Formats: sequence, C-alpha cells, structure tokens
Amino acid sequence: MAASAFGQCNLIPRATTVNLLQSHPQVCSLSFHRQSVTSSPALSFTQSLGFGSAIERHCVDRNRSDLFQTAAVRQLNGSVMSAQGHCFAVVVARFNDLITKKLLEGALDTFKSYSVREEDIDVVWVPGCFEIGVVAQHLGKSGKYQAILCIGAVIRGDTSHYDAVVNAATSGVLSAGLNSGTPCIFGVLTCDTLEQAFNRVGGKSGNKGAETALTAIEMASLFEHHLKPSE
Repeated sequence: MAASAFGQCNLIPRATTVNLLQSHPQVCSLSFHRQSVTSSPALSFTQSLGFGSAIERHCVDRNRSDLFQTAAVRQLNGSVMSAQGHCFAVVVARFNDLITKKLLEGALDTFKSYSVREEDIDVVWVPGCFEIGVVAQHLGKSGKYQAILCIGAVIRGDTSHYDAVVNAATSGVLSAGLNSGTPCIFGVLTCDTLEQAFNRVGGKSGNKGAETALTAIEMASLFEHHLKPSE
C-alpha cells in the first residue's frame, strides 16, 4: 500500500511478462489501482520464478494515530520544587568522617534550600558503611520519614576488604528500601583514592551529598503524591 494525503494505493498482480535472462526467464507482475482512503491498507507483490516456485509478500501499514495514543498515557513524576512538610532521616557512617561530614553538610544545605525544616531532619551516626543498611531499614519501617539518605565513604586499600564493604553497603541500602517500602537513597562514595573522594565533596565533581538530598526530595514527592498505598 502507498499512503498519502490524496489516498491509498493497492499493488495487485496483473499479467505482464518481463524476460530478464534468456537462460532463466522470470515472470514478474506488478500493477497499481487506487482505492478509497477508508479501505484496508495493503501491499501485495507476487513474483513467480521459472522453476515454478513463488514468493508472496504482504505488508500492512497502519495509521500512526492507531499505534501511539500518547495523550492517554499517564506519567508520574516527583517534584523538586519544594520539600516543605516532608521528614527525612540521614544515616551517616563515621568511618572516613573527613569525607562523610562534608557529604552531610552538602545534604543539609540542600534540604534548607528546598524549605525542609531542621526539626524535620534526623541524623543518625553509625560506625561504618557496613552498618548503614540495617539502621536505614529500621528507620524506613518506622513510618516517620518520607525518605532515608545513606551517606558513607569507602576508600580502596591494599586488601579485598574494600570490595566486601562496598558490596555489603550497596546491597544493604537496596534491601532497606525494598523491605521497608521507604525510599533509601544510596549516597556512599566508593573511591580508589582520597583525592577522588575530596573531589566529590565540594571539589571539581561537586558535592554528592547535595545530589543525594535532591534524589531524596524527588523520591519523597513521588511516593507521597503518586505511590502512596491506598487505605
């Protein structure tokens, strides 16, 4: 079928013979006739080879308006315009506190910029990144907070201890969110060097604590306005 603003055309086989090679003659039939726009669009092409085999191909093209109904799609998004009235908890690892304190400062400054009151923020300190998950899950299940920030820093050393802690922290934060139903935001730096870490707490790579707080604000809004369980 060929479709345009003037209508649609069907390609229907007619008896027209074209000899392309003397040794292997082929019969190729091709013809056109117009149809009204309301008829079913179709394209039919038939080619018969001299050996008696036939190949028939049918292609159907539908109107794009039938395939894509974007006006009916409901899109849910969290807002980062303001977080006033939302409560947040921040779980911070004390290990590598030269880094984690700066991450916490970035998060708190961001909350303040988005109208979160100080009395709506609780900061909980834990020994290290390994302990973040269990505390985040407990806080999430309390129902007091719209989101939990999980902040820490792991710097690679000479042993495989780095990999063990990173894997435990990652899976712990993920499990905390899944088990509690409260968004638990991963804000743990995993760096090869101390220089990389400092670059991410206010250096040339920005402050990842601030980015974590923004993520928490958006997720809190998404859950509060669109994903709250029906009572």
